[in-house]
Amino acid sequence: MFHKIKSIKPSTNYCIIVVFENDETKTYNVSKLFDKYPSYRALETIHGLFKQVKVDKGGYGISWNDELDISCNELYYNSK
Repeated sequence: MFHKIKSIKPSTNYCIIVVFENDETKTYNVSKLFDKYPSYRALETIHGLFKQVKVDKGGYGISWNDELDISCNELYYNSK
């Protein structure tokens, strides 16, 4: 089952506030990916990139560019 995303909002300390289609709101900390996947460090080193996050078509994930994305289920199951 997919937990599709309705909207997102970048917050402080590399957290993203995610609203899902079931109207649940959760917070996901992207910084936990920095050590596991070094390409995500671009979000802290490229000025303004983190705030450019957008919901992918259909609500199945979010992305910043062609290289940095996160699936809707990762966000749902690993958010607080």
